[in-house]
Amino acid sequence: MPLTIRDAQPQDEAQWRGLWAQYLQFYDVSLADATTAATWGRIIDPASLLHGRFAFDGGAMLGFALHHTHLSTWVTAPDCYLEDLFLTEAARGTGAGRALMDDLIGVCRTSGYARLYWHTDEGNARARKLYDSYTLTDGHVRYRIKL
Repeated sequence: MPLTIRDAQPQDEAQWRGLWAQYLQFYDVSLADATTAATWGRIIDPASLLHGRFAFDGGAMLGFALHHTHLSTWVTAPDCYLEDLFLTEAARGTGAGRALMDDLIGVCRTSGYARLYWHTDEGNARARKLYDSYTLTDGHVRYRIKL
């Protein structure tokens, strides 16, 4: 069956939670259940700025791209930030990641966004190979203060 990419739907929650748990494990991160529940609630809330695009092979979820928009002082149209991109181990290297990226680029163009950007762990060579095929890193260093 061909790969299908679509917006998140309420019935996707169980599969998304399974992949979300794998994603958190990949980055060796623990989140409170309330945070995961709030994230899911935002993904399916049409009024939320957080959106999810999900990749499926038949009925099986292979991966997701979670993204949101914000205004910028550098351009007049909104920017789109790809916060989380994840694929199951079996889906990596199959073109599903590229399909999710291409899909999100299409969403951004259709929506009139000025730019799409993201971060990844510098040691995530597999993801960086995909990302480098779109554009090279812009050299910015991220700083974050936990409040």
